[in-house]
Amino acid sequence: MFDFLPSDFLVFVVIGFLAQIIDGALGMAFGVLTTTSLLTIGVAPSMASAMTHVAECFTTAASGLSHLYHRNVDWRLVLRLAPAGMIGGAIGAYVLANIDGKAIEPFVSVYLIAIGFFILYKAFRPRFPRDVHDWIVPYIGGAGGLLDAMGGGGWGPIVTSSLLGRGHDPKKVIGSTNLTEFAVTTAISATFILALGWGELAPALGLVAGGILAAPIGAMVVRRLPVRPLMIAVSMIIIGTAAVRFV
Repeated sequence: MFDFLPSDFLVFVVIGFLAQIIDGALGMAFGVLTTTSLLTIGVAPSMASAMTHVAECFTTAASGLSHLYHRNVDWRLVLRLAPAGMIGGAIGAYVLANIDGKAIEPFVSVYLIAIGFFILYKAFRPRFPRDVHDWIVPYIGGAGGLLDAMGGGGWGPIVTSSLLGRGHDPKKVIGSTNLTEFAVTTAISATFILALGWGELAPALGLVAGGILAAPIGAMVVRRLPVRPLMIAVSMIIIGTAAVRFV
C-alpha cells in the first residue's frame, strides 16, 4: 500500500504534467497514463481511479479552455457529444460502484488496438472529411462515457479515435473531445462520490497542479502539428496503452 507523504507531492505533479502533455496534444490518455502510473508506485486501484477522475475535473477544464483559446473547438461537435457522454458516464460509474468493471477491460483493449491500427492505416490514405452532423456522434459519446467510467479511462481513446476513424478533422476532434471531457468527467466523479462517498484524495492535488501547468502546452502542440504525424502519434498512443492494459 502506498503511503502518501508531503515529499511525494512532486512525484504526483510530474505524473500529472506528463500525462496532460500527451492528453492535451493527442486528445487522449490522461486517465490511462495517470492510473497506470499510480498503480505502478503502489496506489490502490480504487484510490487510483478516484484520484484520476477528481484530477481530471480540473485538468480537462484547463485543457478545454486552452483548446478553446487556440480555436481547436467545434461547438457543434461538443453539443452532440456532451449529453450522451455525461449520461453514459453516470451509468458506467453507478454500475462500477456495484459490479467489478475489470471484466470488460480485455474487450475494451482489443477494440482500442483495432482502432489504433485503423487510424494508422487512415494516416496514409486519402481523407474524406465527415460532416459534424455525422449520425453516430452521440452514440460514440455515450459509449465513450460508459467505458471511461467502467474501465478507469477511455474517453479520449474511444471518442477521439472513433471520430478520427470516421474522417473528422483531427484538430477539431482533439480540441472538442478535450473540452467535452470536462463535463463527462464531472458527471462520473459526482456519481462515484454519491455512490461510494468521499475518500482521502489529497494526493490528487499534485496531479491537478501538474495537469494545469501542462494544459496550455498541449493545446499549442496540437495547433502546430500537421495532420499525418498527429494521426500516427494518436495511433501509437492507442496501441501502446491498450496493449499494456490488455497484457
